[in-house]
Amino acid sequence: MRAVIIVLDGVGIGHAPDAEKYGDLGAQTIQHIAEKLGGIFLRNMWRLGLANIFPIEGMSRNPAPVGAYAHMVEQSAGKDSTSGHWELGGLIVEKPFPTYPNGFPPEIIEEFERRIGRKVLGNKPASGTVIIQELGEKHLKTGYPIVYTSADSVFQIAAHEEIVPVEQLYEWCRIAREILTGEHAVARVIARPFVGKPGNFVRTPRRHDFSLPPFDKTVLDLAKDSGYPVVAVGKIYDLYAGQGITQHFSTTDNTDGIHRTIEQIRDRKDGILMTNLVDFDMKYGHRRNVVGFAAALREFDDALPEITESLAPDDILFITADHGNDPTHRGTDHTREQVPLLVYGKSIKPVDLGERKTFADLGATVAEILGTPPTKNGTSFAAEILG
Repeated sequence: MRAVIIVLDGVGIGHAPDAEKYGDLGAQTIQHIAEKLGGIFLRNMWRLGLANIFPIEGMSRNPAPVGAYAHMVEQSAGKDSTSGHWELGGLIVEKPFPTYPNGFPPEIIEEFERRIGRKVLGNKPASGTVIIQELGEKHLKTGYPIVYTSADSVFQIAAHEEIVPVEQLYEWCRIAREILTGEHAVARVIARPFVGKPGNFVRTPRRHDFSLPPFDKTVLDLAKDSGYPVVAVGKIYDLYAGQGITQHFSTTDNTDGIHRTIEQIRDRKDGILMTNLVDFDMKYGHRRNVVGFAAALREFDDALPEITESLAPDDILFITADHGNDPTHRGTDHTREQVPLLVYGKSIKPVDLGERKTFADLGATVAEILGTPPTKNGTSFAAEILG
C-alpha cells in the first residue's frame, strides 16, 4: 500500500479561524482567484469534491463526488511552508519561527561576514526578483553576496553563478545555518543563484533550502523506521531537512514535479510518495499573479486523470496544501488559511470528512493506513474513508 501526498504549495481555501491575528481576515486563495476571473472550473478536482468544501465561483456543488473531501485548520503558530509541512506530517509547532522585518541584527551579519571572509549587500526584506536587479550589478563588481529576507522565516543568499560557484553558495548557506540557532533559528536558509547581465538578471533552478530538522518524528520517519520507502519530489526533502526520506528528486517547476510524481507512482513501491508543487506559491502567489496562479491550477487539474489512472489498486491519493497565498490579498506574504483535502483511491469511500482541527490528521491517517506507530498529533480518518 502506498500513500501519495501532493502538496499544492500556497493553495488555501478560506481564512483560518485565527486569521485576524495574522492580518489575513478575508483571505481565500482559490475563491478570490475564481472571482477575479469571473469563475473557474477545475473539472477533475471538482469530480473529487473540491466545490463541496466551500463555494467557488464557476463550480457548483458536486452531488456525486468520487473522492472524500475536507478542509483542514492549522494549529501550528505561523503560516510558513515549514510549519505547514511538519504539521501535515504530525508535528504541531507551538512557537512561530523568527522573522526579521528590519533585516538581521548586527551579531548575525557580522558573524556571517567573518565566516565567509567578505561583506554582504542588502540585509533587508525584499522580493528576490527585485533585489537582484537592484543590487546585482554591485554584486558583480564586489563579489559580495546579497542577503535578504521576507515576511517568512528565511535567510536568503543570492549570488551570480559566474561570480560565486553554486557549491560555494551552498557552503555559505551551511555556514549561515550553523549561525542561525537559538532565538535566531529561522525555518530556512535559502540559496538563490542567478545569472544574466545588469537589467536582465534571472534566478536559476538551482535554489536549495537548508531547513531546520523537525524536532520529533513525522509520519515520514515512522514509515521509514517501519521499513517503507519514503520518496520525496520537489522541495519536500528540503522542508524536512532530509529526515525520514529514503529517496528524493529535485524539480525545476510544477510541470517537472507532476511528471516526476507520475513516474514514481508507476514505480509501484509501497510506503509514502510526497510531492510539493511550489509554483503556485513562488511564482504566482508571492508575485500576486492571479492569471498565472489560475493557469497553474488548470495545469495540475488537467494532469489529474493521468495521476489517478496511474495509481495501483491499493494506492491512496491525498491532495492538500501547506498554507494560503492569496494573490488578491495585500502585501506579498503567505496568508493564514485553511487548506483543502481531497482523498481518492479505488477503495476510498466518497465521504464528507468535514472540518479537520489540525493538518496533522493527514499524517495520523497515513500512519494508521500503513500500520506504523501513531504520529505525535492528529486524529486519523482512516476508518471513515475505508470503512
